[in-house]
Amino acid sequence: MNVSQTVEGLERYPINIRYSRELRDDLSSLQRVLVSTPGGAQIPLGQLAAFEIRKGPPSIKTENARPNAWVYIDLDGVDVGTYVSEAKQILAESLELPAGYTLTWSGQYEYLERAAKRLLLIAPITLGIIVLLLYVNFRRVSDTLMVIGCIPFALVGGFVLLWLLDYDLSAAVGAGFLALMGLTAETGVIMLLFLNQARARFLAEGRLRSRSDLWDAIVDGATDRARPLLMTVASDVIGLLPIMWGAGTGSETMRRIAAPMVGGVLTATLATLIVLPIVYALVHGWRLPRQPEEASAELST
Repeated sequence: MNVSQTVEGLERYPINIRYSRELRDDLSSLQRVLVSTPGGAQIPLGQLAAFEIRKGPPSIKTENARPNAWVYIDLDGVDVGTYVSEAKQILAESLELPAGYTLTWSGQYEYLERAAKRLLLIAPITLGIIVLLLYVNFRRVSDTLMVIGCIPFALVGGFVLLWLLDYDLSAAVGAGFLALMGLTAETGVIMLLFLNQARARFLAEGRLRSRSDLWDAIVDGATDRARPLLMTVASDVIGLLPIMWGAGTGSETMRRIAAPMVGGVLTATLATLIVLPIVYALVHGWRLPRQPEEASAELST
């Protein structure tokens, strides 16, 4: 029986008195232990109490030098982040913890929080590296911004496919979006490279005198070089489809990494083939006259 308690910092240990080990280890020996009565008689302990063997806790769980208990929750039909957010709000309104008690969410939610903090740091760094590499390649801010402008279109496709597949946001999805930004920059660089080559060729041949000439150069560069771009995109999608349909250990995580990339690459390709040439014409043609006749009139005056 516990007769007292010792306090050592945040740790509390009961002080108890027990029979010697040779009596406690054998149930029959414990039942034969004699107990003195007020009248002086000696009665076996087995006549005064019922003995029963029960399993106790194998260990006492502590964390940060404090006793703790775990409540395990299995989720179905809702992601971890949404469930914890709603549960925190309900507990804040209806639960009042006694003094000295704390409540902490752990498990997958703890890993999710840790991954989210890392993604908030890695995503800007990744985007900054992409911008730097694009500027080093093109040496023009306008061309760099045109390629970066394709990334929002890619994000739209990634989110649409996530919605169709009923995938929740997670660390794996975040990693997929980071990889998607690199793929989008790749397709944009290929198209912009062909457009610059066509523009330079028309300029060297003296055929770039108006906006209509610039548009002819853009159509020539975009249409004649569309096959390499589509081959690049097709190779990316074909390589990711087995991951989307894969099964086995780790497939749940890999599918969520591949899903944003597949959906994003498709919409990024449409933006690269349609939107990027139009923006290119606006950026490089605003100083040019509309028609060749206007250019000739300006030269004559």
